[in-house]
Amino acid sequence: MSYNLLAGKVGIISGALNEQSIAWKVAQKAHAEGARIVLTNAPLAMRMGEINKLSAEIDAPIIPADATSVEELEALFSGAQTHFGGKIDFVLHSIGMSANIRKKKHYGELDYKFFQQTLDVSALSFHKMMAVAEKQDALNEYASIVGLSYIAAQRAFLDYTDMSQAKAVLESIARSYGQRLGHLKKVRVNTVSQSPTKTTAGTGIGGFDAFYEYANRMAPLGNAPAEACADYCISLFSDLTRYVTMQNLMHDGGFSTTGISEAIVDAVTRTLEA
Repeated sequence: MSYNLLAGKVGIISGALNEQSIAWKVAQKAHAEGARIVLTNAPLAMRMGEINKLSAEIDAPIIPADATSVEELEALFSGAQTHFGGKIDFVLHSIGMSANIRKKKHYGELDYKFFQQTLDVSALSFHKMMAVAEKQDALNEYASIVGLSYIAAQRAFLDYTDMSQAKAVLESIARSYGQRLGHLKKVRVNTVSQSPTKTTAGTGIGGFDAFYEYANRMAPLGNAPAEACADYCISLFSDLTRYVTMQNLMHDGGFSTTGISEAIVDAVTRTLEA
């Protein structure tokens, strides 16, 4: 069901790789709610994914941009404004990559060049996006910027390695730039800490299936699916959340505030009795 929450609004959505991507779902929902969109992703990710299919479905142009490159981000924001004929109302940062995770390096043997790359791609790109938008005065008043995060920014999780630090930096940037853009343009900046989700990136993490099931048993409402995360992002893009900013918002079915669940107690008890 559509509520026309984004009627007349325009925005940039990054990171849509395939139909499993949260960004893909956000783009579909934003379109259904009346928004016009520009899609963007790194050229390499575009070759690996199916973004052209999404572009045709929602009639959204694609402006390729490596989010670690200020020059390419400048071309993205100026190109989007030219396409829209005006300034931007919302931006989704859904970008994350760790070569250490891809190469299955444990936390004690991280390649530090890879670590720096993780931080640049997954966190510093968020700052670069907002810095470029500020310099171009590309955002309308009460625009909304959302970055996708994960609870590993606050807690230690096996096999998430350097992405934990990247998400912590991402959330810190949201607070600092949220304060700045709030003063300058009344722009909101938030991060959404989503449940483990079966995306291409998520399932590449070691032990993902086991942790997905653990989180699902722990959360009173179960894991939040990608479609529900998209709904939440749409609410943050809308005028209904004009005074929500500088927050890391948990969207995890209650996992983050649950000590232990009956399902986990039962599972452990059965193991002990076996």
